[in-house]
Amino acid sequence: MARDTTDFHPVEDVAELVAYLAEGNKPPEQWRIGTEHEKFPFYVDGNAPVPYGGDHGIRALLEGMQKTLGWDPIIDAGRIIGLVEPTGQGAISLEPGGQFELSGAPVETIHQTCREGNAHLAQVREIAEPLGIRFLGLGGSPKWQLSETPRMPKSRYEIMTNYMPKVGTQGLNMMYRTCTIQVNLDFESEADMRRKMQVSLKLQPLSTALFANSPFTDGKPNGLQSWRGDIWRDTDNQRSGLLDFCFSPDFGFADYVEWALDVPMYFIIRDGRYHDMTHMTFRQFMGGAARQEITDGMPTMGDWANHLSTLFPDVRLKRFLEMRGADGGPWRRICALPAFWVGLLYDSAALDAAEHLTANWSFDEVLAMRNAVPEQGIATVFRNRTLRDVGREVLDISRMGLKNRGRKNRDGYDETTFLSTLDEVVARGSTSAEEMLNAYHTRWGNSIEPVFLEYAY
Repeated sequence: MARDTTDFHPVEDVAELVAYLAEGNKPPEQWRIGTEHEKFPFYVDGNAPVPYGGDHGIRALLEGMQKTLGWDPIIDAGRIIGLVEPTGQGAISLEPGGQFELSGAPVETIHQTCREGNAHLAQVREIAEPLGIRFLGLGGSPKWQLSETPRMPKSRYEIMTNYMPKVGTQGLNMMYRTCTIQVNLDFESEADMRRKMQVSLKLQPLSTALFANSPFTDGKPNGLQSWRGDIWRDTDNQRSGLLDFCFSPDFGFADYVEWALDVPMYFIIRDGRYHDMTHMTFRQFMGGAARQEITDGMPTMGDWANHLSTLFPDVRLKRFLEMRGADGGPWRRICALPAFWVGLLYDSAALDAAEHLTANWSFDEVLAMRNAVPEQGIATVFRNRTLRDVGREVLDISRMGLKNRGRKNRDGYDETTFLSTLDEVVARGSTSAEEMLNAYHTRWGNSIEPVFLEYAY
């Protein structure tokens, strides 16, 4: 999750909010790839969750990383809750249950993304192993109940924790017991944003299926392949899910702004203090609804940037697009997720092909697919085909896009190599979740504990 921002420029009108998004427009030569991945820390002794405090807790881990990297600490109410590279090229942050996230630097190739991920995992291992800590690459916490899961001391999470049960049944599970891999990608213009938003919204359920990797909850199978995907079906449906208005042929920045204005806020920051704003929308905030309760109670551009970061649709629009559908997973998945989307969206021929494939997919059809995927994975039927078949076709398009990009490493390999883990899913006809479930019922002897060996970083 991104670092909360402070920009004290006052918001004058809605047009300024639209212009803020349009400032993300970039020519193709400036397009970059920003990959984020989360992982669950656990103690090797007993496969137990890691609390924030103590000599062997998350705080100690962050302090050790700070000494190793020389990054600047992110402080909240006097406590270290993350690190940021001094020039803004990457950050380490905490999710609510202690999930450890690397928000990667904006890079040009998937090769660089993988080198970044390798370096990060090596650095964090160097600090974590003496503390008895390792990390788990899954989409959902497989063993610990919500009551056992630690809570990180971040002010925004306290506000969210109080609010979530009011607006859905799964919000606390989302916050405390899920991990994801995401990629942030650029657009050239409003029209380019529209095409990429529509293609990626339609294909996000396929991404969830291909990356399905959360079949266990509370130490046993949960009946799902992507528990994380199911959780997002009832987290806070005012601010998350599949956005029907984005399917419009003339969808643009202003439409997203109008939607965002009517979503309840989480917080604003004044003088370093977080104020709970869940009782009003941003539109009401702009109308002066906070004047009576907060000094400086009129909106700033920093408030708007923070509000955009608290919206959770399947594809999130900021000054770039965030692909949000995938479960967390092992190291190869950290490289495969950005490769999948870069191949589809960063080459014009591939984007044309993906747009042609999905052109007449309706909102209702995609929603039905999204609802079926958490349980059925790549066996989900869409228009008399399984997502395994659709996935094979989409992976061919992504491979074409990566091949056309022609970004090769020192050994002469292009970025198509990073799709191999997804090719395996389609070739064998089973997801990572199904492979885990098979192991659980056979060689793991109906025990969850081996997952902490086989899926640890």
